[in-house]
Amino acid sequence: MNRLGSATSPYLLQHAGNPVDWWPWGDDAFAEARRRDVPLLISVGYSSCHWCHVMAHESFEDESIAAQLNDGFVSIKVDREERPDVDAVYMTATQAMSGQGGWPMTVFATPDGEPFFCGTYFPKQSFARLLDSVITAWREQRDDVVKQGAAVVQAVGGAQLVGGPAAPISAELLGAAVVALLKDHDQTYGGFGGAPKFPPHMNLLFLLRHHERTGSAEALETVRHTCERMARGGLYDQLAGGFARYSVDATWTVPHFEKMLYDNALLLRAYTRLWRLTGDVIARRIADETAAFLLRDLGTASGGLASALDADAAGAEGSTYAWTPAELVEALGEDDGSWAADLFRVTPSGTFEHGKSVLVLARDIDEADPAIIARWQDVRQRLLAARAARPQPARDDKVVASWNGLAVTALAEHGTLTGSDVAREAAISLAGVLADRHLIDGRLRRVSRDGVAGDPAGVLEDYGCVAEAFLAVHQVTAEPRWLDLAKQLLDVVLAHFGTGAGGFYDTADDAEKLVTRPADPTDNATPSGASSICAALVAYAALTGETSYREAADAALATLGPLIEGHPRFAGYSAAVAEAVLAGPYEIAVATHDLADPLVEAAFRHAPGGTVVVAGEPDRPGVPLLAGRPLIDGRAAAYVCRGFVCDRPVTTPAELMMRLDHPSTGR
Repeated sequence: MNRLGSATSPYLLQHAGNPVDWWPWGDDAFAEARRRDVPLLISVGYSSCHWCHVMAHESFEDESIAAQLNDGFVSIKVDREERPDVDAVYMTATQAMSGQGGWPMTVFATPDGEPFFCGTYFPKQSFARLLDSVITAWREQRDDVVKQGAAVVQAVGGAQLVGGPAAPISAELLGAAVVALLKDHDQTYGGFGGAPKFPPHMNLLFLLRHHERTGSAEALETVRHTCERMARGGLYDQLAGGFARYSVDATWTVPHFEKMLYDNALLLRAYTRLWRLTGDVIARRIADETAAFLLRDLGTASGGLASALDADAAGAEGSTYAWTPAELVEALGEDDGSWAADLFRVTPSGTFEHGKSVLVLARDIDEADPAIIARWQDVRQRLLAARAARPQPARDDKVVASWNGLAVTALAEHGTLTGSDVAREAAISLAGVLADRHLIDGRLRRVSRDGVAGDPAGVLEDYGCVAEAFLAVHQVTAEPRWLDLAKQLLDVVLAHFGTGAGGFYDTADDAEKLVTRPADPTDNATPSGASSICAALVAYAALTGETSYREAADAALATLGPLIEGHPRFAGYSAAVAEAVLAGPYEIAVATHDLADPLVEAAFRHAPGGTVVVAGEPDRPGVPLLAGRPLIDGRAAAYVCRGFVCDRPVTTPAELMMRLDHPSTGR
């Protein structure tokens, strides 16, 4: 065992038995490199990364490669999910030097951490030659290597969008972003761009909110089309539910099979909101199944949701999920096997490797004859039982604060919109885990595992996503605790993360100092720290009337305006928050003695995305939205406000729906 044996990260533990003398990230590793006067190898990955596993098997488990590394380097292994700040700094350097990024990320750096050569996956022989070349350069061309590292650090620091131009949010800016997005829409298969194709969850949320604000039929249809194609494809697990990370093709047929918590949380929000707007049966089914997947397959014994399921099982990618026609017949019998092969498009030639096929839903079955639906569901369950006998993918069971925050918000929305008590109670329970385990001495910790918080400090996205989650739970419970906790997190951000120019850094001013201080505003696999904190600031201001938080949100959104305008595919969450801001956002208070009153359901069910809703006793202590909001003639009353300006209260669901569909300020 090397120094990783006591790590909390499952990814680091996967390398604890390597012959490489790995060090965890920390001052001790840097000091050792200085003592030995050798460069650093910084290897960054995560536990469900297929090519990380490949490079580990080819190189890091190889005695000859290990000998090269141990003789010539201090080798550091980093879990990018635990340390997104470290990952961000070196990913920016990797992209600057190689023109692309990805994982595993392979960085050679000076003992001070300044990167001088970066790449991603290297096959064993290429990696061995590279190690020799770096060792030679370090010994014979030290001055050039050090200068290269300093130049890279300067370039990386200059790449941060801090103090740059601003563009205040406007209807015109968001309209132009929608036009640009729709130009990239794949009219045949949905989604944006070509292969590899990632689920565009945040852009879907943006388009849904844009439709709600403007009535754009094209925005809504783009979301419907994309959601249906993804749900019918191999990207979606047709047996157990849950979405894979991405599709290797443009048709959503063959996925990269890892399943990430953040993708499924964000897609749960998108499908739930799509169902709310359209009543589409398939959207509701996918939302329900995705919520069930999160709780069933990612729930941990100590509370919280696990990060991911691996792409691989028994050393082979996708081996759990792919089928041949013969395997279907073996599991189901001749008649049902042939029927399933047609339904799931399992062919003799296959769509995946070794003549196997990834299951897709080739027939429109959600609204078929009840007997057909019953047969389909029976086949699904029998195939799932057969699949359970196969090797199963490993699970990364660390709990990441920001990703669990995304899940809390999604489950809270799903619970209130569909009436699912299971989803609602799960959201409250998960929020409790974040509050009780990850919030320590007023500051967030990034990860926990087996009920114990890890050392890495929370980054901006943790504060934003968790604050937004606490605000979501405040809305479904009307409990003051959650509002107070959200304020605590937002105040930390305003005190310690600001750039001084309206925006935010990704790390606090008192966090560990890296070679540069990261500040990435782009929405990629998850909402950026900047966009998530804007969402929380807007919601908190709407719930409390404390305008200073709204002013901070407006200033931060203005720094994101150029990104929304120029690169909308990488600003989906920022744009979704901006849509809520242009809509007001709506603030709805339902004063009632009875939470089962139909007015409460109508408020949650018909409120546009980005709206804040609280229902409860009038003037409930610690709940500002209910202050001064009495019953009307002894009846429950809904108060609809926008930008802190309120219309007269209404007492019936019909009146409330009319108010939301036809606001007094016009659409």
